[in-house]
Amino acid sequence: MGGYVVSEKLPIDDVLYAAPPATPLVEAVLDLVREKVRKRFAESGQDWESFVFSGSDAVTAADIENVERTILASGYRFDWSSRASVAERPDAYKPADGAAESGEGFAHPDAPTGEPDGDGKALRGVGDNVVRYPADVTGTALYVRSNERVMELLSGGVPAGSIAIIDDSGGTLTAPIIDQFAGVICAGGSIRSHLGILTREYNIPCLMNAKVTGIREGDRIVLEATAQAKTTEDYQQGTERVGRVWLIEEAAR
Repeated sequence: MGGYVVSEKLPIDDVLYAAPPATPLVEAVLDLVREKVRKRFAESGQDWESFVFSGSDAVTAADIENVERTILASGYRFDWSSRASVAERPDAYKPADGAAESGEGFAHPDAPTGEPDGDGKALRGVGDNVVRYPADVTGTALYVRSNERVMELLSGGVPAGSIAIIDDSGGTLTAPIIDQFAGVICAGGSIRSHLGILTREYNIPCLMNAKVTGIREGDRIVLEATAQAKTTEDYQQGTERVGRVWLIEEAAR
């Protein structure tokens, strides 16, 4: 993003330009908004203080819509925040074999695995348990990794009993449908991340900072919600405390 810088300064620029550089998208939005404010300020014939406090519409809803159209016309496509973590920690989000195109499946290199036990549960990962519940959660793995998938689920509904597996901890991506999940497994963040807070408020079992492997869309899995919840002190002291994820039935391929 770029190409929107305007040289003439406004008094507020002394504050804005003193801040550290933001992401290219944020910088482009700021440049475009400043440009509109400059134009409206010049047209007002007022001094800056009068312009700011007189109730003038320095920036309107139509202006913001125009800013968005300008950015999209440059070729940019809005994306969700967790892409940053995917870029910074690629191993944590490595797709399972044969799942690269569909986005279904993680193959975390540090995920613990095991053979099926007497109950047919095969260990496929661990994560930091947000809240301890009286019972574990059994459900169907559902990968939610894009805006398009969220829109699809918003339109058609989230299948009952879905345990969502998502990339990162912002919570923004899945917020519109989070109340429909039976459980959540998140590859990033901590119990104090936005997503951890949301799941706690919605009373949805959740494992954060999860390391999972060998789980594909449609598999039946168990989230160990009965595991002791990880605390802030555990993070500070480096105490290992995890909830497990088991595979109990593979979906038809």
